[in-house]
Amino acid sequence: MADPRTTLEEERRETLARLATLTGDFTAIVEASEGSNADDEHDPEGATIAFERSQLDALVQQARHHLTEIDAALERIDAGTYGTCERCGAPIAPGRLEARPVARTCIECAST
Repeated sequence: MADPRTTLEEERRETLARLATLTGDFTAIVEASEGSNADDEHDPEGATIAFERSQLDALVQQARHHLTEIDAALERIDAGTYGTCERCGAPIAPGRLEARPVARTCIECAST
């Protein structure tokens, strides 16, 4: 497994970039719909503007939550507790940390 700090820092950079893109897309949709009296609810061409805004907002919230999880994992590295289950204190399997570097719990505790 790669160095967890390096992996998390790279994931943080990627998430910040994704967040910037999503925020820009959200702003563009809002600005494009301002002053418009279009009846997007009955648009036969596809998804409504409100749906697109809602979908982008959900993705923005998800990215923000992931940043919080990344920062918490980096704090666990600094505290020397990274890789230890927060629930039972057992080591978190390396494969789980490789697949999900922000994991707080071992597989057994995560499945209960």
